[in-house]
Amino acid sequence: MSGTRASNDRTSHPGGGLKRARSEPGGNKVTVVLGAQWGDEGKGKVVDLLATESDVVCRCQGGNNAGHTVVVDGKEYDFHLFPSGIINPKAISFIGNGVVIHLPGLFEEAEKNEKKGLKDWEKRLIISDRAHIVFDFHQAVDGLQEVQRQAQEGKNIGTTKKGIGPTYSSKAARTGLRICDLLSDFDEFSSRFKNLAQQYKSMFPTLEIDIEGQLKKLKGYAEKIRPMVRDGVYFMYEALHGSPKKILVEGANAALLDIDFGTYPFVTSSNCTVGGVCTGLGIPPQHVGDVYGVVKAYTTRVGIGAFPTEQINEIGDLLQSRGHEWGVTTGRKRRCGWLDLVILKYAHMINGFTAQIVHVCRYVTVGISVSHNLRLNLCCLCC
Repeated sequence: MSGTRASNDRTSHPGGGLKRARSEPGGNKVTVVLGAQWGDEGKGKVVDLLATESDVVCRCQGGNNAGHTVVVDGKEYDFHLFPSGIINPKAISFIGNGVVIHLPGLFEEAEKNEKKGLKDWEKRLIISDRAHIVFDFHQAVDGLQEVQRQAQEGKNIGTTKKGIGPTYSSKAARTGLRICDLLSDFDEFSSRFKNLAQQYKSMFPTLEIDIEGQLKKLKGYAEKIRPMVRDGVYFMYEALHGSPKKILVEGANAALLDIDFGTYPFVTSSNCTVGGVCTGLGIPPQHVGDVYGVVKAYTTRVGIGAFPTEQINEIGDLLQSRGHEWGVTTGRKRRCGWLDLVILKYAHMINGFTAQIVHVCRYVTVGISVSHNLRLNLCCLCC
């Protein structure tokens, strides 16, 4: 390359050597909502409030193992793959490359919520071409692995059996299939699908897979989703660098379920801390703006794993019944205990929350700044 250097490249430093000059990037920032405990903190409610003023609402990781309940005009909507912002008719909802998608589950979710009043969702939903696909046999394998763990170790992980772990395993092993594969050469897709199915059948001899039947259904789903699929990197780049937009990112699961930073091995299979926003959407970290950590005023978790403040007594039972603590996705009763400030500090160390939002009950939310001197600002967001 010839010519003068760009002004923001490298400049000389008085002490010798070179110093790279840094400038504040232009473009829009994304606001991120993350769980700061073990999930079920009320993120859907917070996202729904913020989504009313957002232009784009994104999911960056996880799959339909997540569950967010949103109440609008007295109607209760349950979302698993859809971003909660799909309720907002003026916002675009984006499912990023970090999400794993079970296509039958996606359309089943759409049908259930359409009956409750959701309209024209397909005109507002964009799906990344790089998102990996959860197949029915991934879900079957998920259940078989749990049975295997119980038999061999006397305990399982307590997964939702939605095929999330096996799909991320296929992704890491580079044998997974993505939305772009489904929409391109279907013969090539079919060949790779059959190879992947045979790999699992060799590992689990009792596994039954209707290969031709599943391929026929997948071909039908391909035509349904084709109008919604975009190159996710370019979509997010345009959203960040185009006209001023309010962009919201809705995290699934929570910090203590993160595959790297959670209570391993009793965790989910994705990065549900702030780093997953960049890798799950394809955006640079300098475009991350406010990061809201959502906290429940007590603590809950679904499934087994560490829970230092758990109350296995009448107090825990009271928290469970008063808080309506059962899983949106599985229907399982949530374990309940006191608020654990140690794990909140740990979650803040990783995520760098600019604020924490405490979900006290169904009617009251508390905003907490995370400066060195914590302040409590009580505000009722439902009245």
